[in-house]
Amino acid sequence: MVRRLLQDMKDRFETLRTPFYYYDADLLADTLAAIKCETEKHESWHLHYAVKACTNPKVLRKISEAGFGADCVSGGEIKVCMENGFPASEIVFAGVGKADWEIELALEAGIQCFNVESVPELEVIAEIAGRMNKVANVSFRINPDVGAHTHAGITTGLAENKFGIAKEDMIRVIRVCQGLSSVRFVGLHFHIGSQILKMDDFEALCCRINELQDQLEAAGISDVANINVGGGLGIDYENPDAHPVPDFKAYFETYANHLKLRSGQHLHFELGRAVVGQCASLITRCLYVKQTQTKQFAIVDAGMTELLRPALYGAKHLIQNLSSQSSEQMYDVVGPICESSDVFAKDYMLPETKRGDMLAIRSAGAYGETMASQYNCRALPLAYTSDELKQL
Repeated sequence: MVRRLLQDMKDRFETLRTPFYYYDADLLADTLAAIKCETEKHESWHLHYAVKACTNPKVLRKISEAGFGADCVSGGEIKVCMENGFPASEIVFAGVGKADWEIELALEAGIQCFNVESVPELEVIAEIAGRMNKVANVSFRINPDVGAHTHAGITTGLAENKFGIAKEDMIRVIRVCQGLSSVRFVGLHFHIGSQILKMDDFEALCCRINELQDQLEAAGISDVANINVGGGLGIDYENPDAHPVPDFKAYFETYANHLKLRSGQHLHFELGRAVVGQCASLITRCLYVKQTQTKQFAIVDAGMTELLRPALYGAKHLIQNLSSQSSEQMYDVVGPICESSDVFAKDYMLPETKRGDMLAIRSAGAYGETMASQYNCRALPLAYTSDELKQL
């Protein structure tokens, strides 16, 4: 069990300055193997790791060595991926606001394709590619107007969201692309949101893609070489030890059973959170226990600068005291940042917690270290893998 492994590592943790991120290299390897076990059944399926979830170089290197491509949303991510073993030919570049220098970088590197989100963006890519004597491969991100059972802040597939091209404009935009000499239409891209646990949502996306492909064929457009369904599969934040590896079998079988690929089409996935989410914990120490008339606070040395999700989304993470097995008491677990929103959990039951106790905030591998900031002039958190710490 991962909790027991964390407690077994506690003596090594004691030698390190907190807070820091701890990455379980064995769990990451198991997760990558589980993904490959399911996808290798299908010759035309391709995996692109959604880099925004975690950009730790040690993690990126392990994912690239496993043969994954990369889904990037900035020029910086493209650079980091190429520095850590991802071939440019396996990189796709998404995002609603690609700057000129980022487009130039991607074209010069020879990435696989751009996931384009508007006609103005298409025109800029075409102009830059023409100037550079390049032809840019483009897939159009279509907003399928499919809802997802997840937090409103991480839903991306509704008509009201900023992402993608309205499905009603799909044919018109493809026609525009076909009239430009410096861009090549190579496929369609979709993504309905993140932290999705109901396979019904992905099934609904499959049905919508099937409808849109029928519309394209009726309009005489049959050269859709690639279908990219994004990612979105969630993880178990409440009980990570029960489900350390997400249910990839159910996820991939949903697409195998419900998506009607045309002959010769390639299917692309862009998983992020599901790849790395359970692989890391944020390790922090209790600085003080503060008792007021109405609350008992466990004040720890990590804060929203190290893990923003609870303050940003109201996200909940399992918190475990690695130093105590006493009877439980109720705490608000809070950080040191000068913001009232710097709270990891309210009215949370923990073993009696004292100054110096070491806590693990679980399931922090996705959108944890990569979203860290230096607010309050704090240093960015260090990070260690289990492989590194075993050598101490």
